[in-house]
Amino acid sequence: MGREDLCVFSLNASRGLGERIAAQLGQPLAEHEEREFEDGEHKARPLESVRGRDVYVVQSLHGETGASANDKLVRLLFFIAALKDASAARVTALVPYLAYARKDRRSKPRDPVGSRYVAQLFESLGTDRIVSLDVHNIAAYQNAFRIPAEQLEARPLFVARFAPALARGDVVVVSPDVGGAKRAEALRASLARRLGRSVGMAFIEKYRSGGVVSGDAVVGDVDGKSVLIVDDLVSSGTTLARAAAACRSRGAARVFAAATHGVFGGGAEHILGDCALDALVVTDSIPAPRLAPPLRERVEVLGIAPLFAEAIRRLHEERSLLDLLCD
Repeated sequence: MGREDLCVFSLNASRGLGERIAAQLGQPLAEHEEREFEDGEHKARPLESVRGRDVYVVQSLHGETGASANDKLVRLLFFIAALKDASAARVTALVPYLAYARKDRRSKPRDPVGSRYVAQLFESLGTDRIVSLDVHNIAAYQNAFRIPAEQLEARPLFVARFAPALARGDVVVVSPDVGGAKRAEALRASLARRLGRSVGMAFIEKYRSGGVVSGDAVVGDVDGKSVLIVDDLVSSGTTLARAAAACRSRGAARVFAAATHGVFGGGAEHILGDCALDALVVTDSIPAPRLAPPLRERVEVLGIAPLFAEAIRRLHEERSLLDLLCD
């Protein structure tokens, strides 16, 4: 396919991110229309021909005031179906934050497996490929879909951001629980290569019962060292605050955190506002909320538009995404 066959849409809920991605590609977003009806129904349609074209649709599936994750999911699915009906050659869903990705297994009898149900919805409407960013469990994500399911990683962005700040002294990358150890190890290895020296690894014990998180033992040595806590998302902030406090109590000199998706719900401003973190870095997979001080001064947002634009470019040209995951 030639460049003239490339077509990028963004639904209104992710318009800002879509425009930034399109700008990186050197072309405007394709035009579309979204209409609301009095009874709460809606429709979306492309305003230009997509026949025979390679189409990409941007929509991050996070909930926010006035627009739930469910609403955004339905709008995206209906729009993809409209594109297929209009004879698009290929439709790729670009979903930086994928709703229900955390519900990837049965933890209780008769539990739903939301990630698999979402995958079936995308597949049933003819979606050809989905691209997301740092999903909760990559194996569960890939197994849920029967279409190509690509994961991009914020790890290179985090390494580029923190390497200068961690250029001197001993450094330890910390997972806030055992389940995130692989993610933390990948960042540790990348950071060690960038710094040209060894970087330590540690994790925090974590127990969850009835929605209550506990545990503060640190497995690993953080005394006198700079600590970088890494997680896939920050929601209420309880896990990050607990991990930061545990590292401080074990003598950590500085405590930073990197979380791909900044959900910031459930009282995060109060929980993280006076916690032991020196800085928290997230991406704009979810638009940065209007945080109140002192949390606002601690949160830095990294842009993912160049990463997704390069992914579109490579997919359109039938090239590998592997280099985007390496550093």
